[in-house]
Order: sequence, then C-alpha cells, then structure tokens
Amino acid sequence: MSEWKKYKLGELVQTNKKSIDSNYPFEEIEYLDTGSITRGKIESFQKYKLSEAPSRAKRLVVQDDIIYSTVRPIQRHYGFIDNPLSNLVVSTGFATITCEKDKLNPKFLYYLLSNDDTVEYLDVIAEASTSAYPSLRPSDIENLEITIPELPEQKAIASILSCLDDKIDLLHRQNATLEKMAETLFRQWFMERRPEPVEGEAKEEWKSKPLSSIAVFLNGLACQKFPPKNNIEKLPVLKIKELSSGITENSDWATTNVKPEYIVKNGDVIFAWSASLMVKIWDGQDCILNQHLFKVTSKDYPKWFYFLWCKHYLDEFIAKAASHATTMGHIKRGDLDKAMVLIPSTKELEEMTLETEPLIEKIIANNKQIKLLVNLRDTLLPKLMSGEVRIL
Repeated sequence: MSEWKKYKLGELVQTNKKSIDSNYPFEEIEYLDTGSITRGKIESFQKYKLSEAPSRAKRLVVQDDIIYSTVRPIQRHYGFIDNPLSNLVVSTGFATITCEKDKLNPKFLYYLLSNDDTVEYLDVIAEASTSAYPSLRPSDIENLEITIPELPEQKAIASILSCLDDKIDLLHRQNATLEKMAETLFRQWFMERRPEPVEGEAKEEWKSKPLSSIAVFLNGLACQKFPPKNNIEKLPVLKIKELSSGITENSDWATTNVKPEYIVKNGDVIFAWSASLMVKIWDGQDCILNQHLFKVTSKDYPKWFYFLWCKHYLDEFIAKAASHATTMGHIKRGDLDKAMVLIPSTKELEEMTLETEPLIEKIIANNKQIKLLVNLRDTLLPKLMSGEVRIL
C-alpha cells in the first residue's frame, strides 16, 4: 500500500485562475454569490446583464473547480463545480481552486477542504486576519499543508464519498418530485373543478373553515430563557436559519426540560411566520422549537391536508408580511383566521388521504434515510482523509 506524502496545496493547484476580461463573450450571466451556496448545495443563481452585474461578479470557473468562500470559512460556503453553465460567473468572495489533475483528484480535494478539521483550521487563520472581518487570502489556501495518498487511492476515496452524496442528492430530488405530485393532487381537488358525483349519489356540500381552526399552530419558545443545564439533557435550537440550512455546529442549544410539544422531530410540519416565511416538513434531528416558528399539528385532519393548505397560502402570507411596515416582515394569527380552507366530506377526505398520505410518508422515510447517509458520510470523511481508514 502506497505511503501518503505531504505537500503545500499551492504545489498542486492554481487559485483564481481566470476572471472576466475584455474578451468575455456573454452579455448576460448566471451569477453565484457566496451566500447562495452552503456545503455544496446551491440555493439559487441570479441572472444579470453583464453591464448591470455586481462589481464582485468577476470570477470564472470550469468543470471540476472548487469554489471556497474566503470570508468566515466556518460558515461553509463552498462547492464543487460540475457541468457549469457556459455563462456562469461567481463572486470574487470565492477563491477558485483548479487542480493539477495528474497529481490531485479534484473531488478528493473537495472532500479534504470540506473536512471539519480543515474548515476549522482555515477559520482560525481567517479570524487572525487584519481585515475588518475574518477572511482568507489565496496564499493562505495555497500554504495549506496536506498529506495525500497516490492518485488511485485518492480516486477510490472520492468515489466512496461521492456515491454517498449522489444517493443523498437522489433522495432530495425524489422528495421534490413527491411534493410536487402531492401539490398537483391538491390543486386538482381544491383549486380546479370538483368531480361530479356518481349517478344516483347525493353530493355532500363542502364546508369552509379558517386555516387556524383545522390545526394547532404552536409558537416556539424564547429559547435563550431555557439554556442547557448539562451536556447530556440538551438539544439544538431550531430557528429560521436552521430550518433552511439544517443544524450546524453554530446552532444554539437548549435544555430538554421543556414541554414535550416544543420538541421537534423528523416529519413534523414547521411554519416560519417571520422574516423568511416558509413551510417545511422538518428533515433533521430532534431539536427545540424557537420563537418565530409554528409547529403545526392536528388531531382532526391528516398531515398532508394541513401541510398543503399552509403551502397554498404561503405566497399570500409572504405578500402580507412584505406589506407590514416593520423591520422584519411577519404574519399575524389573524391572517391564519382569514385564510379559508375547504373541508371535504369525511368519505372524500378519506379517499384523498389514500392517494396523498403515501407521498408524504415516503418523503418522511426518505428524510430519515438521508439523515443516516449524512451521518455515515460525516463519520467516514475524516477517517478517510486522515488515512485512519484505508482503501485496499
């Protein structure tokens, strides 16, 4: 088995290899800012005419490049470039890293740079910088000392970790499809034409009720008032940030000595009613519900029913929140009272549930599998990167 060798990263890569110049051929660009990618997951691109793009929209990337935010590395705004758009431009807030592929496998390096030990080391360097905020220079990345195996073992390690990430990504995409299927059924039943009854059957009239009456909207705790009492009886705090990006090492913690209904579990419906309004089936670990979030439950109606009605009104709620003259847009419980919900007959609701409930249950099951795969990847990653676990 080959020995691992030590290098300075700058011996194996080039940083910030190419930027927009006078020969750039595109008049419109797809722009990626540092805040729009976390742990390799891209939230969105922004479209700009080149003449109107932000001044930071300068850096160019190619297939297999790594982008790594030089500001506050601990926030993990990094990613791997795979099949980039021809007019993709990224922020100068990223360092772009191009590997010498005959010496260093790009995907191996990506996993090495995303390893917690590496992130924390680079963050220490950033915190010691003399700039106004914690930041890295390209030379800090180039001077990073790494110990790596020969190229075949690099590729084998990267392949194992990539297989796990590909499975995780597949499950996320499957969940997006399942949710769209559920939304399509919901729209056909409630927003489009109601089917006519079978001949000879009476058609029972549907009722109308406020959204607030079909479910309990439990507002979260001011979790700073419930600090952990020890290192065992504690859980992370679910805030709006965590609802979007998941629990991280930067999340707050609170004691488990709270009423059970304030503990959020995988599969619970969470509604962020302030700032970034969203409705989501929670897909993470157990945590404590923070204020500005509702945990939505119902004893009378199935989960799919109140989840999809909340999602149906989300755009309207976002518009109302934006119209409120406050520093942080939000909705009020009165908005839930005004949002009217159609209630089918008991028989029709049961028939709808037979079609829709399996979709929601599959999403929840996938989320649990994703959690297991993420834990496996995060356990393997440092062991593979350090050589503690070797690939034969």
